[in-house]
Amino acid sequence: MSAPLRTYPAGHRPPVAPAQATPAVLTVGVIGAGRVGATLGAALAAAGHRVVAASGTSGASRARLALLLPRVPCRPAVEVARSATDLLLIAVPDDALSGVVAGLVADGALRPGQVVAHTSGAHGLAVLEPASSTGARPLALHPAMTFAGTPDDLGRLPGISYGVSVPADLRPLAARLVVDLGGVPEWIAEADRPLYHAALAHGANHLVTLVNEAAGLLRDAGVGQPEKVLAPLLRAALENALRLGDDALTGPVSRGDAGTVRRHLARLTGAAPEVVDVYVVLARRTADRAVAAGRIRAIDVAPVLDVLDAYRSGVTT
Repeated sequence: MSAPLRTYPAGHRPPVAPAQATPAVLTVGVIGAGRVGATLGAALAAAGHRVVAASGTSGASRARLALLLPRVPCRPAVEVARSATDLLLIAVPDDALSGVVAGLVADGALRPGQVVAHTSGAHGLAVLEPASSTGARPLALHPAMTFAGTPDDLGRLPGISYGVSVPADLRPLAARLVVDLGGVPEWIAEADRPLYHAALAHGANHLVTLVNEAAGLLRDAGVGQPEKVLAPLLRAALENALRLGDDALTGPVSRGDAGTVRRHLARLTGAAPEVVDVYVVLARRTADRAVAAGRIRAIDVAPVLDVLDAYRSGVTT
């Protein structure tokens, strides 16, 4: 039977333990043994904290726990929350997060002073408001990294950034947790969480799509191992972009080679029509950035834009 939810008068909060009262070794629970939760749980354990319980319902989650947290018992989420006296880490999909938090509050599984953290990049502190109303201390702690759910992920953690949103009094603990994980905190304002997450998704998720589409086109062109062709080219392009910004732009758009762009689009229309719209949009944006960066004059890129606009409007002859 669920414990009754304790309520407080409007405008009041239950007592919250001060940040300096947090022990050196935290008692931690992890709800959600996906790739992120299992990896961060293992990293916290390696840093000397006590991970006492974790939850995971799928076969893949249980296998991941057995691999990364072999001595940590798998328990229902409510039991994990009750046993995590210092830090509860909730690592569930974005759209499931509010429901998980609401369920824990309704079951009376949270307590004043307990730090309740989530790993969502899209959400900030607002989604934890029900937990805060019980006296728990909210923390948004998002690792800016992609995970595979294997022990190799632990080796990728040192030096990565974490997008952190947190009340001022909890900043020291948040900074300490990030350091324990081997990372660097980036303090993100609540209103900026969607922009922060959009930037990461646009850069990382769309990069995967772009790379795999390029590999597919190479296969269609007769290349047997497209990854061997792409790997050195894309690594150099990424390194140059991170180091030089828009000065790293190369290729037909930044040179104003309208004929080359026209031939690309004509061939793509027959071989991979689903790619045409994406090519046009990205090429148009590349032209805008190349002009703004002084890589090419607007007058010189105009013929390229004419070709792109023709394909966008469906007039290609």
